[in-house]
Amino acid sequence: MMPLESKERKLFEIIGRYKNALVAFSGGLDSAIVLWASVKALGHDNVWAVTSNSASLPEDEEREARLLAGEIGLPAEKHIIITTDEINDPNYRQNPIDRCYFCKKELFDKLKELSSQLGAEVVFDGANLSDLGDYRPGRKAAEEFQVVSPLLEAELTKDDLRGLARKYKLSFSEKPAAACLASRIPHGTEVTKERLRQIDTAESALRKLGFTGFRVRYHNDVARLEFRPEDIIRVLENGVKDKIVAEMKKAGFRYVALDLEGYRQGSLNQNLKSGEKR
Repeated sequence: MMPLESKERKLFEIIGRYKNALVAFSGGLDSAIVLWASVKALGHDNVWAVTSNSASLPEDEEREARLLAGEIGLPAEKHIIITTDEINDPNYRQNPIDRCYFCKKELFDKLKELSSQLGAEVVFDGANLSDLGDYRPGRKAAEEFQVVSPLLEAELTKDDLRGLARKYKLSFSEKPAAACLASRIPHGTEVTKERLRQIDTAESALRKLGFTGFRVRYHNDVARLEFRPEDIIRVLENGVKDKIVAEMKKAGFRYVALDLEGYRQGSLNQNLKSGEKR
């Protein structure tokens, strides 16, 4: 296995092939590392960050992305906010197993158009080696639009990214993994703005109660809560359970279930048959 130092050198070599770059920047750990490395390798005058504002993203994500881009050293005028409309695509809304393809197709289509207007030579995303361990239909869209994934090319895993962020004392080194709100809705259940906001409200309440690394999975009237194993006991202590139940019902759920398996990334993909993953 390649040591982290070698992967880091490879990352900067990959980015250095280009004179400028547009980074698909969600504000999560992965895209933050790409933006940080791009600014470091190419200079902030030669980098744009683009954050998508859509119904499938938490309401506070845009604000967090703006703060993080500024911390990385990108001038405010080089951070662009766009609106994507995947929620209006019936292919996306029907929530098939390849829903992410339609979301990424909408995003990359707009990023390619914007990169052409700005004169950006390449579009980077934050895909990394660990993503290959889960079903990721959005990769097909990245390939179709010739989006470059420098972290993936450098063979960097999620653990590597945290290690790199710690090495350079970046504030986002411990930022929990994030995914669009639609990933909380089982395939085949329609994605609507109302359901996305309901999930966002519920997860925001859990963050205010001090939880990180969790998911609220939508099952119609039921909120199925996935917590980190170390937090499951905390849920049952000091009246926390009653606070959670009250907040979930306030968000619009009738019943609240605690998943004893705990939080696991892509849990709604675990029951997909291999033949379905196209």
